[in-house]
This record gives sequence, C-alpha cells and structure tokens, in this order.
Amino acid sequence: MKPDADTLAAAAKAAGTKGPPPIHLWNPPFCGDIDMRIARDGTWFYLGTPIGRAPLVKLFSSILKREGDAYFLVTPVEKVGITVDDAPLLATDFDVTGEGRSQVLTFTTKTEDVAPLGPDHPLRVERDVKSGEPSPYILIRSNLWALIDRKSFYRLIDLGCHEVHDGHKWFGIWSSGQFFPVIPSSELP
Repeated sequence: MKPDADTLAAAAKAAGTKGPPPIHLWNPPFCGDIDMRIARDGTWFYLGTPIGRAPLVKLFSSILKREGDAYFLVTPVEKVGITVDDAPLLATDFDVTGEGRSQVLTFTTKTEDVAPLGPDHPLRVERDVKSGEPSPYILIRSNLWALIDRKSFYRLIDLGCHEVHDGHKWFGIWSSGQFFPVIPSSELP
C-alpha cells in the first residue's frame, strides 16, 4: 500500500532529530510513486493542489533524495517516487561578505537550506538551446540542485567580472576563492 502525504510527514517527523535527517543511510524498499510534484518555481503539489503549509514543504524537502535522474521522499521504512519539473530546490536570495576575489556568496533556498557558493556548492549555468536564456543552479546538498531565481541571478550578474578560465575569457562570479564561469566573454554584447 502506497503511503499518503500525511503518513510520510508523520514518519519524517518521527525519524527527525536535530539537524538534517541521515537520509544517506536510509535504503528502504521502494513503495511506488505518489502524486507529488515540485514545479520549476519551487511550489510543491500533492494530488494537483499546491501545498500551502511552508513547514510541511520544508519537512518534505528534508527527506528528498536523488538517485540517478529520479527523485524520492525517503524515511527509514519507505521510499516513494515524486516528479520534479526542473530542480528540486529554489534559491531565492543570497548574502555577500567581502569583495572581489575574496567575496563569499551564501545562498538561501525557499525551504531554508543555506549554502556558500564554493567548491562544495558549485554554480552551473545551462542555456536554452533555442533562446539562449540562462538557467543558473547551485548545488545545495547530496546531489540536490537549486534553480537560482531571476532576481537573485540579476544581482549575481552585477557582481560578475571577466577572467581567463581554462584558456578562454569568461564572464563569471568569484566566491570562496573560486571563479565560476557563467558565459564566454565573446558571447556578450
């Protein structure tokens, strides 16, 4: 029998301790897919209806796991598949400390995950094949990426500069002592 959202939430609460749950240690049997979806804008849906309770969404995000290209909600005793339209998390803001090459950009997601852009939390930018529109992402935790929202990306670009990276000139961002290329300088007007 497939669990419903209330059963999953109760199991996640029961398994929870201080700090993030140790989902990397949990390998329960697969119980099937449930009708839960994370939209590109970070909205979680259950049975086609948005989940409006932010604490419940935060709880579900704490038991989210990616295996290959599939996403699951995992408790110590069950694992169910869910649908993710793009990235499972959404970065909605960031703070900047320092300046230039020594600055550190620390991102916060809609579900209150916090990650400093750096070697353990890199940036990647994908571009739409047809429009060339960029989609920036930051690795938050355990192979879970967050799409960086548009307002934050525009703020991020304001902090960018041109650097030689892998033998080519790039426009990109410095954080935690590392340069993250965004777009080849030659492709900018």
